[in-house]
Parts: sequence; C-alpha cells; structure tokens
Amino acid sequence: GAAGMIGCTQPRRIAARAVARRVAEELQTQLGGAVGYQVRFTENVGEQTAVKFMTDGILLAEIQSDRWLSQYDTLIIDEAHERSLNIDFLLGYLKQLLERRKDLKVIVTSATIDTERFAAHFGNAPVVSVEGRGYPVEVRWRPLEGEGDGPSDEGGGGRTVLDGIVSACDEIARAHPMGDTLIFLPGEREIRDAHLALERRKYRHTEILPLYARLSARDQDRVFNPGPQRRIVLATNVAETSLTVPRIHAVVDPGYARVKRYSPRQKLDRLHIEPISQASADQRKGRCGRIAPGTCYRLYSEAEFQARPEYTDPEIRRAALAGVILRMLSLGLGRIEDFPFLEPPDPRAIADGWQHLFELGAVEEGDKGLRKLTAIG
Repeated sequence: GAAGMIGCTQPRRIAARAVARRVAEELQTQLGGAVGYQVRFTENVGEQTAVKFMTDGILLAEIQSDRWLSQYDTLIIDEAHERSLNIDFLLGYLKQLLERRKDLKVIVTSATIDTERFAAHFGNAPVVSVEGRGYPVEVRWRPLEGEGDGPSDEGGGGRTVLDGIVSACDEIARAHPMGDTLIFLPGEREIRDAHLALERRKYRHTEILPLYARLSARDQDRVFNPGPQRRIVLATNVAETSLTVPRIHAVVDPGYARVKRYSPRQKLDRLHIEPISQASADQRKGRCGRIAPGTCYRLYSEAEFQARPEYTDPEIRRAALAGVILRMLSLGLGRIEDFPFLEPPDPRAIADGWQHLFELGAVEEGDKGLRKLTAIG
C-alpha cells in the first residue's frame, strides 16, 4: 500500500459494500477515507484511500483505461473459488501482467479452493493456509425418503424439500430455542414458498427474514442488524460466501442451487436447479460455526454427498462464449484461444461463439488473420 492502493475484489456488490464497511470499522476510519469501495453506480473513494474494495467487474473495466493497473501495488482477488467469468479473466490477465510488472503483488484468497491448480497457474506461487477461528459444526443428515428426481414439489410420493425444511425447523426450535437459523434456497420463488410455510408454524418470538441480491438495502440491513427476537433467515447463494449473516447457530441445506448453463446445440441459456458440489456444501456448513458450535441439517444422505463433484464447474465451462469473446476483444485481452485461462473452455464452444458473432456481423476478419470488432460489435 506504499506505492499505490491495495485493491480487493469481491464477486458481488452487496459483499464489496459490507466488507468495506467492516474494514473501515476495524481501522476506525470513515468509509471513503482510508478505506473506500466502488460498485456499479456507486463510488465512495477519496484522495486518501489506501484500500479500495470493488466488484471484479469494476477492476476489469479499469483495465481498458489503465493496461498496467498502475494505481495499485497490491491486488487481492477474494472468493476466487466462485470462478465467475470476471474472476477467470482477472486471473488470466494478472498472470500476463505479473511478467511485465515485477513490483505488483497478487493475493488470491478463498475458503474452499483447489490450491494446487491455482498455485501452478501462477508459476508455483506459495500457498499460505490461515486457520479460521471456526467452531466445530455437527452435521445431521435428514434425507427426504423416496425422493423424486430433484427438488420438485411433487417429490416421488415422499416428502418435498419444503416438508424437509419445516421438519428441520421444528427440530431446531426444540433443540436450540435461542439461536438463529439460516436456510439456503435456490431462488426468490422458493424463498416466498418457504416463508409462507414457516409463518404458519407460528414459532414463538421468531421473525422470518428473506435475503437475496434484489432486496432493497434497507431490508438487507435488517438481516445484518439482529434484534432481540430469534430469526430464521431464508437466503439464496448470496449468503454462502459473499456475506456472513451474524448470529447463526444452525444451517438447513437442501443441497440445491440455481445454475446457468448454455446448451450449444439449442443455442439457449438454461437456469436449472441442480445439486451443489461438495465445496459449496462445506461453505454452507461453515456459516454456522462462526460464533459458537453449530449444527448443519443436510436434507440429503451422506452417500449422495460423497457422489457429488468436489468443486463447482467454473462459469467459463458452462457459459455461452460469444459474449466472452466480444468482451475480450473490447478489453484488448487478445484471442480467446491464446488467453491463459485457469481452465481453458471447450474448443467446440469457442467455435460456436465465433460463428455466432460472425452471423451477427459483430466481428470481421482483419489483416494477418486477426479478427476485430465491427461497429455493431
């Protein structure tokens, strides 16, 4: 932080704001002074700012005007396991930049990360393990017997996910009448359904709060400033890594998330609800071991957990690449085939992306076989 700012990226706006506020409190300074943040539409950075929190999209946009990222002497890429397109772009670009800027320091952080692959990507960078101040978390398996093939509300004659959530909450109300509970759900519709089902149970001295990215800032703050009542927080993936909801003693994890996948054959993006990876499940479990020993209720069996993939698929392996190629050309990151991705995308998906752009008239063949953007692009 002596030769330039310390930049820290977060995958979500809500997290960039919350982390900046927390660090400013720890350093006992005003937000916008020594510690600032910048997200889309909001910039709170001053002349004296030494530490700047931002979304990874903001840092990518800065590359366009400042190829060397000369205003930073240290960059921290946080929550790198999320492996969004932006994070993969940054990891590839920073690998190239480090060869030209020997003074730049890059720190990649995450709680559940494939350290060997990341270290190898950056030329066998050293790995530093920091033990968290976690408390032990007891896992209780509560599989929905006779499940259907997924989180449907007509679960093959057995209990539905909603039934599983309600019975887990009943069990928690008996076992931990004081602590707060965090329940993970795939989306807003499921949050509304669960909200209605739990309201009908009329738990004593309990308020039920939703948490998702589109919620207004005031409603989000209610979740982070607990009152005297016991709370049940219904959250999407945003509470898995981006934010720490305070005072959580129990987690209910149905084991599903909504994931966007592109199908090259149908040329369509599909938002499917699918089982989460083991790394995601462990992140969710860790949410209740922050302040005291916690309990995690998983609404699936241990055998099913072991059969799941270890890490979540990175977005670059399941996204439509036309938009990715277009952004790389506009950011001046070069050809997608030559870019040092942590995990390169499938060549068929790349060919599909180029074909899509040529059909739209967004790119054209330039001299020496270089492809460049057209006015439409």
